Formats: sequence, structure tokens, C-alpha cells
Amino acid sequence: MHPYRTHDCSALREENAGQIVRLSGWVHSKRDHGGLLFIDLRDHYGVTQIVIPAGTDLLEKAERLRVESVITVTGKVVVRHGSQRNPNLPTGDVEVLADALEVRSSAEVLPFQVAGNENYPEDLRLKYRYIDLRRDKMHQNIMLRSKVITSLRQRMIEQGFTEFQTPILTASSPEGARDFLVPARLHPGKFYALPQAPQQFKQLAMVAGFDRYFQIAPCFRDEASRADRSPGEFYQLDFEMSFVTQEDVFTVLEPVLAGVFNEFTPEGWKITDGAFPRIPYADAMRDYGSDKPDLRNPLIIKDVTDAFRDSGFGLFAKIAASGGQIRAIPAPAAGDRPRGFFDKLNSWARENGAGGLGYIIFEEEGGKGPIAKNLEADRVESIREICGLKAGDAVFFAAGKGDEVAKFSGVVRTKVATELDLIEKNAFRFCWVVDFPMYELNEETGKVDFSHNPFSMPQGGLEALNTQDPLTINAYQYDIVCNGVELSSGAIRNHLPEVMLRAFEIAGYGPEVVEERFGGMLNAFRYGAPPHGGAAPGVDRIVMLLADEPNIREVILFPLNQSGEDLMMEAPAPVEPARLKELHLALDLPKPKPTASK
Repeated sequence: MHPYRTHDCSALREENAGQIVRLSGWVHSKRDHGGLLFIDLRDHYGVTQIVIPAGTDLLEKAERLRVESVITVTGKVVVRHGSQRNPNLPTGDVEVLADALEVRSSAEVLPFQVAGNENYPEDLRLKYRYIDLRRDKMHQNIMLRSKVITSLRQRMIEQGFTEFQTPILTASSPEGARDFLVPARLHPGKFYALPQAPQQFKQLAMVAGFDRYFQIAPCFRDEASRADRSPGEFYQLDFEMSFVTQEDVFTVLEPVLAGVFNEFTPEGWKITDGAFPRIPYADAMRDYGSDKPDLRNPLIIKDVTDAFRDSGFGLFAKIAASGGQIRAIPAPAAGDRPRGFFDKLNSWARENGAGGLGYIIFEEEGGKGPIAKNLEADRVESIREICGLKAGDAVFFAAGKGDEVAKFSGVVRTKVATELDLIEKNAFRFCWVVDFPMYELNEETGKVDFSHNPFSMPQGGLEALNTQDPLTINAYQYDIVCNGVELSSGAIRNHLPEVMLRAFEIAGYGPEVVEERFGGMLNAFRYGAPPHGGAAPGVDRIVMLLADEPNIREVILFPLNQSGEDLMMEAPAPVEPARLKELHLALDLPKPKPTASK
């Protein structure tokens, strides 16, 4: 017999009754039933109930065991009868009557319990992550992640993609966040950077003649943490294709993502079928107030600026006259809600930095509410028609200028749909957001800057760059969004040196700067580069959605905390002076803040 186990803790069934078996695992829980001691023994695969009979020398040994100690049990499989069966366990029809027990490793008193569903402080869980990962929900999340990655890999291979590995030590590159730098010991004063993405290398692979590349790529960004972003490192399904249009990229990725979500979503859930909707960026900001629209939300924002222009409602009339916008967020069937419902939303808007949240309630004879009292009846009716509303419905308003009012109206759209319980349940709704602006105006400097990925191909190519207002040029850039979560950005790449140089020139980077910072890729393009494009869906966010976890750290094996610290391994940590000297580094640490004198 094997020294540790003949079966795992999920394997035993009624047909094993009478067999002598050996199991090893962790003591998940103990229950004393008047001389009989029951142990739930847990391993990676499941749980089996162990019975320690009274009147044996095993009982005293078992009673001394702390939960989470590791033991090996040998005994006979016995069928459980009637109410003793546990239908919640795959092994719940049997138990093992122990006749030998060996302690492999004794556990100390736990910092928190593995059994049960209690909530514990995140930093405590991260410090003892190896214990936290024993909890069933966490264990299942990490196993789901592994299965999702395997599925993504298989689906890409089936579509003719080849997996390559790009460098981890590379040169610094402006990808929108700070690099993690690695000092080069053999090259004093110089540094490698950990890649924020394999962007340039995957493009160079296309120049090298490989046609369909992918990898499950680690990426490193020194940026702040948030619920849907892990500080430090993350993983993405990175892929690139040669001789493709934007539609070709969509045609590849749509069945991969839809297939994975169908594979790992509970039966009965709804998932976007067929081609995902394509929504131009300008339409997304107009209709949804976000470039990450949640299509489970049925509400469509409407521009009602003209209905208030030169109207009797002075505040909105003034905003319209000064070039601002008034946006209407429909609220179907909200008209019968009590006054407190509207007051609550008004207070919420003020807490979120707005002046308030005006509204109109529609009745058979017209509108009511503070705005309707000061607005001409025909204008109230015009707003109702524009929004497609009827008696018993209501509408809320957001007013202001530019992106500020667009984004706030999007926040209101989400809030109203949530309060009215309008968001579709048990569904994953995908869409592509396309036609992102190539450039934007930097509010701080007043100068033109890249708005998205600087390596994207501008729509219209060199002619557009030379003849159009830069702020009117769109790029072949796209994001894929699911339930309001951005899973990926991507683009058809700028593969022509003259177009790349001109694109950077408009953003204020002279040819010498481009040559210095991107010379490797620019020179490669001079030796014949195919048209190419790709995308990189975030693995962490995919798993986060599938696991229905609001916090991305719940689906990562060993994540950093919100401050970018590994509390378990105590990183980052100081380095001894000799090592710094070897790397030719000297520290210039910030001075400690003075403490207040008593």
C-alpha cells in the first residue's frame, strides 16, 4: 500500500465499501459525538469523513489534533445510512472507519479559520495567503483561473496561433504607466525595464515573418491598485496577426471569449451570441456616458440641450447658451416612486460632486417637479418624446460641458438602473468600442497628445495626418468590454515608418526622439513590415467576471496588497549596502516627516 494514499479525498463511493484504504490530508474540522470522534479530512480534491471509534488508542491521539494538521488515515470504507448521509458531499454516502492514524505535520493555532465563510481583514489573509488558499472559495477561484488559461490556450492553438515567449528584461517604453526598473550590474548606470506589455516584441515577431503569435503574457506596471487592477503584475492573452483588418481580429477573438464564458458560466446564463456589437467611441460616450458601456443596462442617454435653450428654466438655459450640454437619463416606471426616492438620488449626486440631480415626472396632463414648474409645457413634452417615455415614467438630468457631463451622465445611468432594478441578471454582454480618437487635447498643457496607443494606425493614414485637424482623426483602435468592464484594448498597428514619424511629430515628438526611444521597431519597419494588428484581453479580469468577484485579488494566487506590498514574503525589502555597491547604486531616500512636538 502506498505510504500516503490509495485514494484522494473525493474518490470514495458506495462501491468502495469494505475496502481498506489510505487517505492523507488536512484536518478540516472535528466533531465529538459522545465518544465517537468525526474528522472531515480535506485534500486538494475534496473531503471525506473519518470516524475514530471509542475505546481505541487512536481516540486520544485524534483528540489532541488541531485543525489544519496534516495526517494519514488507514481504515475500512463503510456505507452511511439514512440521515447520516451527506448529500452535499460527493463522498457523503460513505465514511472511513479508522484503524491507523499518523500525524505528518502538526498545525499551530491558526490566525483565522479555514472552515466556514467568515470575512477576515484582507491584509491578514494576504500575510497568511497559503492558509487563505485552503478555503474552498479561494481554492475554487484559483482552479477556475487555471482552467480558463488552459481553455484560452487551446482555443488560440485551434485557430492556428503559435505560442512564443517574449523577453522579461527589456528597455523602458511609454505605455501609460511607470516601469519597474532593474539595475544592470554589468552596465553601471543603466537599467532594464520589466515589460508593461509585449507590445513592441510581438510587432517585431510579425516583421520577422511569424503570422499568428500568442502567449499568456506577464505584464508589469508600477501603478496604483484598485478593485479591478492588481498593482505590480498581471496576465493577459496577448496575440498579434499579420495581413489582417480590424474585422479579422474581431472574428478571431469573439469565439474565443464567447467560448470560454459559455464553458465556465452556470447553465441558464445569457451570453452575447454571434458577432459582438460595434459601438463607435463617440456614440458610446453620447448614449452610455462611458467608453466601457454595460449593455445589461437598457437605459439610453439622450441629448436634450435644445429643449432647454432659451427656456424658462434659467440654470439649464444658461448652460446651453455657454456651450454646455443637458443630458437626460430615462427612468421608466419611476413616476410612482415616493418623493424620498428622488431626494435620495439628489443627495447622492451632491455627494459625488454635482450640484444636484434635477428630474421631471411625467403624468397624463404633463410633467411635474421643480424643473417642470419652470419649463414651458411644449418643451416638457419634447423631452418626453425624445426619451421615448410615457405617463408614469420619469427622467433625470445631468448638465455641464464636454467629457465631464458625459461621464457623470454615465454614472447617473448606472445608479438609476441599479435603483430601479433594471440591469439584466445572469448575463454577460460583450461589445467592441471602436473608432477611438487618435489624439486628445492635454488639459494641463493645451497641446495635442496621444489619446490611446501611440503605435496605432490612424484612419486615413498619412494623408489624414497631413490634412486633417488632429482632433478629428480616429485610429484603428478598439476595446472589448463585458458588463462594463474593459477586458482588452487593441489596434491595427502603424507599420509604416513615415506614418509613425508623422504621428509622433503631431504629438510633439521629433524624429530624433522617436529614433532614440523606438529605434529598434522603427528600423525593423524599414526592412519590410506586414500590416498587422492584435489585442490582449486581461486574464485576471476574465476570471474575476466568471468567479463573480468584485476584487481582482480574489482570483490571483499570490497578489500584492493595495499598497503594492507582499506581506507574506515581506517585499519590497531593503538591500544590504554591499549589494547596492555592486550595482553602482546610491540611495537618496526622502527625509522623514517631522513629528509634532508635545
